[in-house]
Amino acid sequence: MRLLYSIGIFLYGLLLRILAPFHAKARLMVTGRKDWYLRMKQSVDSSQKHIWFHFASLGEFEQGRPVLEAIKNNYLDHKIIVTFYSPSGYEIRKNTNLADHVFYLPYDTAQNARLFLDLINPSFAVFTKYEYWYYYFEGLHSRSIPLFLVSAIFRPEQIFFQAYGTFFLKILGFVTYFFVQNEESVRLLKEFGIRNAGLAGDTRFDRVIDLPKVRKEIPLIAAFVETAPVLVAGSTWPEDEKLLKELLQRFQEYKLILAPHEINEGHIVSILNLWPAALRFSKMTEYDMTTLTEAKVLIIDNIGLLSSLYGFGQLAYIGGGFGVGIHNTLEAATYGMPVLFGPNFKKFQEGKDLIEQGGGFSFADIKGLMDAFERLQDQSKRVEAAKSARQYVQQKAGATPIIIKYLKNANL
Repeated sequence: MRLLYSIGIFLYGLLLRILAPFHAKARLMVTGRKDWYLRMKQSVDSSQKHIWFHFASLGEFEQGRPVLEAIKNNYLDHKIIVTFYSPSGYEIRKNTNLADHVFYLPYDTAQNARLFLDLINPSFAVFTKYEYWYYYFEGLHSRSIPLFLVSAIFRPEQIFFQAYGTFFLKILGFVTYFFVQNEESVRLLKEFGIRNAGLAGDTRFDRVIDLPKVRKEIPLIAAFVETAPVLVAGSTWPEDEKLLKELLQRFQEYKLILAPHEINEGHIVSILNLWPAALRFSKMTEYDMTTLTEAKVLIIDNIGLLSSLYGFGQLAYIGGGFGVGIHNTLEAATYGMPVLFGPNFKKFQEGKDLIEQGGGFSFADIKGLMDAFERLQDQSKRVEAAKSARQYVQQKAGATPIIIKYLKNANL
């Protein structure tokens, strides 16, 4: 199986090189890893002490950020190495002041893992939620370098727990300790002989709990909103946007702040086809005050504002529920906003919890969305749902102190 795994990694890298001339993301993944060893050797001092953080993409970086910040503040004699797998993380956070060095993670081969670990020789490594790379994990284990998984979550249908998943279960055996999100994950790991796991919770709650206190003031968006009720739609996809179009045709008193998941020009144009009179955030300074106040839809065509935008709304719509799964609901919930999302939320504990506690509302089609939105026009119901959403975030915060306490008790 290890041979098949290695062949799969090789073929994946080959495919990316073939696609690179035609696909922007593939091109970034290839060029970002080109001559990685030479560039790392020139910038990393192997004689210094390092701590290695790896994140799959931007979402995992934000999820693990509270732990990264706490470790940076508690391990002042160490340099922080951050790696990303995806361009969505690296290209946006490559200059973060939370790390001394930021790189793409080289492809998971035996040679790459050996060279990489020789260069940084970390005191310990921290991975967030996803990504289990055989050679990196095996390399850390063979060198007796502690490896921690934070905000990990496991489900019975994952490959580790299938009859054909023995090789992947072995990868989990290289982990020093799992800080998991729920009790179900602890029990599942124990069923398969993995007992080095404990309930800590999801570090995203620690990240989002104070967002309302530090949100950016954006006067031009405030001018757009004025006194109208606002629906903030975050991380939307085309299927979401079609539903929102129908929704706003019925609830015409609402204004819509729309932050799509993909902000490439093709997607923005498709949104403008739905709302030809919509404004673009990148052009806000070009609009006069009348245009700003009379517009009904504002498209956020840049990255980094969404966590502040929820402060302008009364209701939140989270995209992705008609695709691979819902995106971040917690940034909206922390503002005390009822959260609406599509049917694909079963793999997301926070989605299930928000529904159970009355702060989240799922729907399968436009009728379901209309019905949920109609119910939330009752102010008392909306206020109660908003309170439940905010309390949920407050109750779940606190994973980061648990993790830091463990590391200190382990004398790391």
